[in-house]
Amino acid sequence: MTQRTLAGLIAAPLLIALWVAAATEPLPYVTYEPGLTVDVLAETQGQEIIQVQGHKTYRDDGELRMTTVYVSQPDAKVTLAELMHDWISPEDSVYPYKAVYRPDETTEQNRQEGAVEMVSSQDSAVAVALDELGYDVQPAVEVLSVVDGSPAQGALQVRDIFLEVDGRKVTSTDDVIKAVQAVPPGRQVTFVVRRDGRRVEVPVTPEEKDGKPTIGIQLGTGYQFPFKVAVNIDPAIGGPSAGLMFSLGIYDTLTPGSLTHGEVIAGTGTLDGTGRVGPIGGIQQKIVAARDAGAQLFMVPPDNCKDALGAPNGDMRLVKATTMHDAVQALKTWDADHDAALPSCEEDS
Repeated sequence: MTQRTLAGLIAAPLLIALWVAAATEPLPYVTYEPGLTVDVLAETQGQEIIQVQGHKTYRDDGELRMTTVYVSQPDAKVTLAELMHDWISPEDSVYPYKAVYRPDETTEQNRQEGAVEMVSSQDSAVAVALDELGYDVQPAVEVLSVVDGSPAQGALQVRDIFLEVDGRKVTSTDDVIKAVQAVPPGRQVTFVVRRDGRRVEVPVTPEEKDGKPTIGIQLGTGYQFPFKVAVNIDPAIGGPSAGLMFSLGIYDTLTPGSLTHGEVIAGTGTLDGTGRVGPIGGIQQKIVAARDAGAQLFMVPPDNCKDALGAPNGDMRLVKATTMHDAVQALKTWDADHDAALPSCEEDS
């Protein structure tokens, strides 16, 4: 056996080992793939997704589909093989890890943040839909989340609206924070909240954390509604990007006729309290998911238009939705004439 042959025999296994390591070693990237779509006008487990108490509802056989993206989680081991698959695919995307997640972010933290964003987006969606219908909706201080094992667990609930704290009216989040932090050790704080339309008195005893009294809740902006509207979505789905589709679904449910003309409409976009539609991640994957679900129109946030134009949308029309009001008007125009001109992302290209 020659020296060259021996070297080759030794090098071959090492080269194979390097290739195997490269293909299986986790890499600092995040993959995006088309996710599921959910018709917010449909039922789940025998109950309507959009539920209303105290107002007449109007159901139709069209579909308003929120769209999602399958995103690799913070602790996922994304390999070279997976990256190459999603890099080559025209329907998937790959992003640097630091462009999506914080360096120390965990999957559980990501899930909790997504759950909080979902609560906030649903409340904004209800507020914008009711405002579109002419109702006077007032903002309020709301519980967005309750930390497991905290003093507030079992006392306060998500979507509780703060009315008073220790006998004083609550007008801002600072009113709640300052009242909790001013409490001497071992003393209770008494909250009055609105829960399911009722005033409820809730005593909570803060605990010390990092030298400050805390009760273990996250506060945010909620609203006092004239009647109850709930959006029941699988809790595994988080984030704020379905705000526009929730609001369109609520508006459609509360008004005679059909925004969809019995067809399949899809879209995405965050929604603030003024009704403005904001940008989201994974627009191209959401367009693919909507196309595969048979949607005829897809509502696109203005800031996502450039990327949306590069998505394989097939025959599905892309409609630029600057505000929820604009989206409603576009659907009404399309209802009257499917060939009518609608706000388009191509206007900005």
